[in-house]
Amino acid sequence: MNQKVTLIRVRDVMKTDFGKIDRIATVGEALKIMKSLKTSVLIVNKRDENDEYGMITSGDIARHVLAKDRAPDRVNVYEIMSKPVISVHPDMDIRYCSRLFAEYDLVRAPVIENQEIIGMVSPNSLVLDGLYRLVQDPLTGSR
Repeated sequence: MNQKVTLIRVRDVMKTDFGKIDRIATVGEALKIMKSLKTSVLIVNKRDENDEYGMITSGDIARHVLAKDRAPDRVNVYEIMSKPVISVHPDMDIRYCSRLFAEYDLVRAPVIENQEIIGMVSPNSLVLDGLYRLVQDPLTGSR
């Protein structure tokens, strides 16, 4: 008996509201944006079409600014950001996305389609939005 398993894609669980910042902005500016958006992660814009996206997290700021007693307004985003970032395609199965997160110990990944970021995905969204749907009803994704 061949049981059909529900396919839940990254686009079904990604968050479409995310913050962006330029690489030359200061960490102080990044903190203000993070606080206003209630997020701990910002995407760092590309310089041009041949560049790659970057990412800055509150963990980066804690490690490279707070722990080293550096002034947030004297440190630029590009000094502490991660780049390039591991990204995922919106049509990826959340099971594979979860494996990628586990393999590389990711906290967030941008979802990129046509070389543009269309969302962000996290382990929380994979589990609370994706796996929860599978647990409700493995065949239809509903109760």
